[in-house]
Amino acid sequence: METKENEEIRAIERVVAAVEHAQANELVDEFVALFRADAIWTTGGGKKLIGRDEIAAFTRQVLPGGMTGLKCTLEVVHVLFIRPDVAAVKVRQLYTSTDGVPREDEGEGTPLFVMSKEEGRWWLTACQNTGVAA
Repeated sequence: METKENEEIRAIERVVAAVEHAQANELVDEFVALFRADAIWTTGGGKKLIGRDEIAAFTRQVLPGGMTGLKCTLEVVHVLFIRPDVAAVKVRQLYTSTDGVPREDEGEGTPLFVMSKEEGRWWLTACQNTGVAA
């Protein structure tokens, strides 16, 4: 029987999988809907975005066409429950070509997603997308 913590980890993994799906299919609205309205996101390029409206505006500029020739996989590698309804989620982000060849120019990412559970749903709340240092 699965523990409550394991159930929550599975739910968090589903949100991360939804991020991967929305990015891969360039689904801006689906991607933005994963964030809390007042979320904070720092992009891989260091751009600070505050609130779903800023996240949406940025995503509408970069996502359509941004995944051309790329596949990005996201894997949850660690979940730290700060409280039962707040989790720090460490993610491994790998870029490959659409046929699976690693993309050295894109590198590997190590995002941190702070997520909060509200009304039975996990939300992206404060996210930092960072490349792995060589």
